[in-house]
Order: sequence, then C-alpha cells, then structure tokens
Amino acid sequence: MRLPRLVTVAVAVLATLGLGAGAAYAAVWESSEKFATWSDGDYIVRNNIWGSGAGSQTIWANSHGDWGVTADHPNTGGVKSYPHVGRTVDESVGAIDGLSSEFAVTAPEAGSYATAYDIWVNNHDYEIMLWMNQHGAVGPIGSRVDTVEVGGHRWDVHRGSNGSNEVFSFVRTGDTSSGTVDVEAVLDWIVQRGWFDSGATVGEVQFGFEITSSSGGLDFATSRYSLSAG
Repeated sequence: MRLPRLVTVAVAVLATLGLGAGAAYAAVWESSEKFATWSDGDYIVRNNIWGSGAGSQTIWANSHGDWGVTADHPNTGGVKSYPHVGRTVDESVGAIDGLSSEFAVTAPEAGSYATAYDIWVNNHDYEIMLWMNQHGAVGPIGSRVDTVEVGGHRWDVHRGSNGSNEVFSFVRTGDTSSGTVDVEAVLDWIVQRGWFDSGATVGEVQFGFEITSSSGGLDFATSRYSLSAG
C-alpha cells in the first residue's frame, strides 16, 4: 500500500535523525564490572556489587544526577549491591555550615530494595543511613529507639551494629521518590543524643539503591541528585 506523502516524509525524517521505533541512546558511561567507578567532578558513581550470591548488574551514567542500573539479583536474602553516587565532605560536624541534598528516583514495583543515603563518619566508625523508600523483604540494622521529625522528614530511628561499626538508620515513615534532606540537621540531632560528638569528621556522603533482590532484571534510575556543602 502506498503511504500518503506526509507520512512518507515523516518516516524519512525519523530515519535520518535516528528516531525510529526501538532506537537506543548510549549513556556517557556504562559498565557491568562489579566495582566499576566513574568520576564526574567532585562526585564518583560506583556499581558496587559487594554482597554474596549476587547476580548481574549494569550501571550507566550521563552525570552524577542522571544515572541508573539494570540489576538481576536472585530472590534470596542479604544485600547484593549498593550502586550509588558519592561525594567526600571531609569536615567535622561542628564545622559544617550547611549540608543538604536533593534527589529524584524511579524504582520498580517488584524486588526487595531501599533507596538510601549512606553517610560515613570518623573513617567508618559510624554509618548513618537515611532510607527514603523501601520495598519488599528489607529492614534496617538494630532496634527502633525513637521516632523523630528532623531534616525535613519524619523517621523511625534504629540503632545497632553490623559487627564493624555502629549503624544509625533513619527510616522515613512514608516512602518518597523525590525530595530534599537537611543532612546537617540529622547530624546535629545525633550529636545532641550523644552518639558521637561534634568533632566527628564526615567523610563520604553516598546516595543510591541498596538492592537485595531483583530477579528477572529490574531498572533503577536517578534523574536528579546533588549534595550542597557549605
């Protein structure tokens, strides 16, 4: 059947521009290596497949605020990977004058995972996790010790140990896929509780997806991310 002239022209233009159905666009960087890293200014994007029994995972990035993974990890217990973006602060809590972050993610309706910040203090003596959303059979380390509104969100706060360092987990009481977080306010709250003092040094602030299972291959993506340090 002969196509009308306008349709023929449109198809020709799409073919010329490479915009036909099923066209694929390559990211600036992509890797399936377990511990692949890519730098973007002060930020580092990492694939970070560190858990036992992990499957495959491919990470891609166009910038520190535009990256994601396709992960195919089996439906078994235990964290398999934590693909993330990180930036080093290297300031004591007392010296920080403004530390905030914004994010926006797209996460699947299947699998088990958490979208979370991971903040390292005093050279990994302390780990602070900020869980923005969670899905499936996942949970924080330690027992719940408080429910508090701080940093712009309401959290159930858990305190425990992973055997190597103390872990303070702030689990948002309602899931969200985007927002801003006043990280400095969270750190100050911890100091006020006496869990560490204001001289403690904040190392790297990380943000990403802590994935336990994603059988069949699931997509996780960050469409906006920044960390502002004063």
